[in-house]
Amino acid sequence: MLWSLLKIILFVALITAAAFGVIYVMDQDGGLTLAVGGREYPFEPIEVLVVLAIAMILFLIVLKLVGLLIAVLRFLTGDETALSRFFDRNRERRGFNALAEAMMLNASGDGKNALSRARKADKLLDRPELTRLVTAQAAEEAGERHLAEEQYKAMLSDGRTRFVGIHGLMRQRLAKGETETALKLAERAFAIRPRHEGLLSTLFTLQTEQAEWDGARRTLAAQVKASALPRDVANRRDAMLTLASARERIAVDDAGPAGDAALEAHRLTPGHVPASVTASRVHLHRNSPRAAQRTLLKTWKIAPHPDLAAAFAALVPDEDPSARRKRFEPLLQAHPDHPETRMLKAELAIADEDFPAARRAMGDLATTAPTTRALAIMAAVERGEGADDKVVRGWLAKALTASQGPQWVCTNCRATHAEWSATCSNCDAFDTIDWLELSQPSASRTDSAAMLPVITGILGSDAQDEGSPIESEEHSVSGGSTAEETGTVPPETNPMTGDIDGAAMDETDLAAAAARKETEPAKSA
Repeated sequence: MLWSLLKIILFVALITAAAFGVIYVMDQDGGLTLAVGGREYPFEPIEVLVVLAIAMILFLIVLKLVGLLIAVLRFLTGDETALSRFFDRNRERRGFNALAEAMMLNASGDGKNALSRARKADKLLDRPELTRLVTAQAAEEAGERHLAEEQYKAMLSDGRTRFVGIHGLMRQRLAKGETETALKLAERAFAIRPRHEGLLSTLFTLQTEQAEWDGARRTLAAQVKASALPRDVANRRDAMLTLASARERIAVDDAGPAGDAALEAHRLTPGHVPASVTASRVHLHRNSPRAAQRTLLKTWKIAPHPDLAAAFAALVPDEDPSARRKRFEPLLQAHPDHPETRMLKAELAIADEDFPAARRAMGDLATTAPTTRALAIMAAVERGEGADDKVVRGWLAKALTASQGPQWVCTNCRATHAEWSATCSNCDAFDTIDWLELSQPSASRTDSAAMLPVITGILGSDAQDEGSPIESEEHSVSGGSTAEETGTVPPETNPMTGDIDGAAMDETDLAAAAARKETEPAKSA
């Protein structure tokens, strides 16, 4: 605004000076005389004004010509001029048009043509931070991974595109299955942008897959700081990470800080069975059996679970069945109608050879909720009460095709696991293993049905009287047989029921024992 005011003042001053000059010339009676080479040229006042106007016009024309000459010289020497700006703007417009076309083609999945447009845009534009990214994306879409990698590596030299380059290289390493390299790249990208939600999620996944629990906890804290996770989800994940780290350290006798971490994990998730079991082991290791018992009982009251019962039994490994039944009373009274409580009560009674009590504990569970374990327990009860072999084999046949009952199942890929772990061994998902019941696959049911003739005694029935007892099975109930003969779990490996022998066998052991007893007479015949 100041410059505009100065120009107006200058214009007014020039007009005023010109007016005064005209007045001065007009007041001269004799006009103006110009002497050149000894000769004089007289001019009238009006002629003087015309000459001055022509001289000014010529002066302006000369100035423009000089300016044009200077512009041409600058253009030839490479300096920016109006002409060069015109060509630059035209080239830039064509470059951005090519870039826009490349982005559209890339979004539509036409990687080959997108790559062609991206290369054209790269030639026309001096904007590598744009063209490199689009070229890399188009190259990936076209399947030219090597070219895309070159573009991502070129981005590392520019601070504006370094994060994008690292992120692109990380995704390429993930596609190749090079998770260790991808993890290192993710950590470098995290150092540049610690609040990027997508990167934080990828980094957390990579760290949990490779069991880097401490790093995963730091990433989880960053996710909470970036408001990328709800608080309750973050607390749950933190507890699982703490528990996984503690279990690994306890496995190598690092029970000091690891024990404290396990207790903290149980405090954060009191209803989580593996956390409760690990915490009870820590208390037992610290000579606090009462604290271990309270820990298990607290979780059992939330949800009964066989792992809790096994850990509860392990608190006093060498006790007789009667004393064990008495010690388990607090657990049995917490949820008396729960299927897990009823089966536990029956197993304890079988171990104490109190088969009528075991039958009463089971009630109608074998018919209302027939699982492999429930049916196997009923087979043991029948054998203990001296039922006919056909009755026992009937229960075993049902057990072979019945539902497995609740298992540790990955909610992401539906894979089953023998025990809980922080990550699924099948899909590497974190904190997806839960205690669920799945329907038995039809394939396994078909395979089980093929074993029915052997279990029910069709094979070898002519070689053995129907009413004759199976000697080794009788031994399994009375406790006189070995694990090799009957397939039972030895007492020291079955802490939940102690000397339960045949009743403690799972469905596989029961089926195998029955099959052996039926086929042995056939072989001898």
